[in-house]
Amino acid sequence: MRLPFRLGLRGELMWLLAGVMLVVAGLFGALWLHTQRSNADARELSADAVRELAREGLLMRGHTLSSQLADAATNPMYYLDLAKLGELARATLRQPDVVYVIIHDADGQVLHDGSGDIPAFGQPMADPMAFEALQAEGPHGQWNDKLLDVASPIRIGGERIGGVRVGLSRDNASRREVEVLGPLEKSLGQANREHLAWILALLAAQFGIAALAMWLLQRRIVQPISELADAAGRMEKGRYGDIELRSERQDELGDLVRGFGRMAEAVARHDRDIRRMAYTDSLTGLSNRLAFREALDDRLLTLQASSGELALLFIDLDDFKRVNDTLGHEAGDEVLGQLSVRIRMTVERLGGQGAEIARFGGDEFIVLFLAEDIRASSGRLAEELIEEVQRPLVLQGRQVFLGASVGITLFPFDASSAGQLLKNADIAMYQAKVAGKGCYRFYSKAMDQAVERRVKLEEELRGAWERGELSLHYQPIYRLADGRPMGAEALCRWEHPRLGVVPPSVFIEVAEQSGLIEALGRHVLVQACQDAATWQQPGLEPPFVSVNISPRQLRTGDLPDVVASALQSTGVLPQQLHLELTETAVLGDEAQASALLSRLRATGVKVWLDDFGTGFSGLSHLRRVPVDGVKIDRSFVADVLRDPDDLALTSAIIAMAHSLGITVVAEGIETEGQYAVLRERGCDQGQGFWLGRPMPANDMRRAFREASGE
Repeated sequence: MRLPFRLGLRGELMWLLAGVMLVVAGLFGALWLHTQRSNADARELSADAVRELAREGLLMRGHTLSSQLADAATNPMYYLDLAKLGELARATLRQPDVVYVIIHDADGQVLHDGSGDIPAFGQPMADPMAFEALQAEGPHGQWNDKLLDVASPIRIGGERIGGVRVGLSRDNASRREVEVLGPLEKSLGQANREHLAWILALLAAQFGIAALAMWLLQRRIVQPISELADAAGRMEKGRYGDIELRSERQDELGDLVRGFGRMAEAVARHDRDIRRMAYTDSLTGLSNRLAFREALDDRLLTLQASSGELALLFIDLDDFKRVNDTLGHEAGDEVLGQLSVRIRMTVERLGGQGAEIARFGGDEFIVLFLAEDIRASSGRLAEELIEEVQRPLVLQGRQVFLGASVGITLFPFDASSAGQLLKNADIAMYQAKVAGKGCYRFYSKAMDQAVERRVKLEEELRGAWERGELSLHYQPIYRLADGRPMGAEALCRWEHPRLGVVPPSVFIEVAEQSGLIEALGRHVLVQACQDAATWQQPGLEPPFVSVNISPRQLRTGDLPDVVASALQSTGVLPQQLHLELTETAVLGDEAQASALLSRLRATGVKVWLDDFGTGFSGLSHLRRVPVDGVKIDRSFVADVLRDPDDLALTSAIIAMAHSLGITVVAEGIETEGQYAVLRERGCDQGQGFWLGRPMPANDMRRAFREASGE
């Protein structure tokens, strides 16, 4: 008789153990899946946090650059100062990650992109991001796969006059994501492999060991990963100070915790660096425009509650562009660094602890100043600042002299808002420039009217040549020995349809300050050459035409090319063209001027120094600067019969110039006595109302023909 099958105690135990092991295996399998999900969550949270931080950092930087550029470009845009706009655009282009800069007007037409020739000037922006950029009411970012485009409007008094766009590359941000997430991915992958090995080993152990392993697994693996996930969540919210990750473990999970901790510290440090970059000027270490604006807003809130007073001093360096043009931008940066130290020390000495200093960009600084008698105290501070800037700088083994113009506005007397105070200080600084530079001016409401009139005149001056409102008259220049006309000086006249005749002293200054003088100078040069080409008489020496060249035209460096083009297009002989430059414009930078004038004279064109004797130099400089003639200023000629000193100085100029082989021309001859004295002293040529008044081109041509006997 066969006994029924019996599993037996061992079998039951085995089956029980097998069941337990299956349960344990299921539990460990569930734990493994939970660990995988936790790791995946940690990876995703970490990756999202890093990406968002990188994105926010890039967006913050783009907002900062765009806002700073828009603020800095407000005044140049207001005056359409393309040279200043180009300088601001190029300074922004030199910032890391910046791909392009576009400064446009209110209609979306490009005014400057930081390039030399601005190929897109006057063209509408047609890229996919242009529409949103034009609609932006504040800093507005747009993304694509390659870059971030941040647009900011430019407003004056609530009116939008244009905007700026700054494009930043996303390559560096993407590269930082890979550098940060790579070690994390590697550590998580290694930890996953170790966990799987532990689970397989524990499945072969007894139930007690499995239970103990599960407890250890929960405590030593799942909990640290959960802590990492929580830390990643705090990173995502920017709560870097709440993250404290420490581990004494020497395994991969300990490496992961320490690596995550280092990553959190690096991200926090990067965030601090971004904030420091956003609020500090990297060149001088001073606060930048953004930080100063926030400090000013806070200070105004405090003063409005306490009825306090403050002053804003807007400091602009005089002739700083000459340093960049002659010595290079590195030298210009060194000058700004030295002067920022002087300005800071002066403000700390006179302004007390409550003063704030910032660099607004380029060669502009601004000071927030508090005192009891605010008007008198701010005036004394402005005088000290001007004196400090005027002290010579030692640069590249040579002394450099600069000046400063300061505009001052007072709270609450002039305005109550930060934006209006900054605008007032800028207007007052401009008036200090107009007053001759190297001085300070307090803001007054009359300045607004003066600026408005100047802006209106500048708008009407644009296109005046094309509309036929501008024309040339010619004042004859005679040889004093025999009274024969030798040439004529070209004089620009503006017949305004509403204002009538606008004095040249008014509109030439507007053209010079706005940059319109370069285009106007080209028109005058070509027209004068065209007229002079018609003055030639067969068998006689052709009369010359003299054309005034502004300092701004000289600084551009392309004057020889402009002159060569005018000669070629008009057919006038080179010896018929005389270029008149002021003494201070030529002698202010002898090295550059000598090179340009040598190129001009090599073509046969003559170079004269206008208003000679009124500048800061003497005849000794003429040995180093190649010129063909000098024009004695009319102030000496006017008193040559009454003032022995003027007569002696005029005689000395004539004698010394002749010893150097230089022609002498006298301006402003108004009487026969002046003519006789100058001829007696050997003056070569002269002009003035007694000899001949300015006349249209046709009358001048007729006068030359009559003088030749035709």
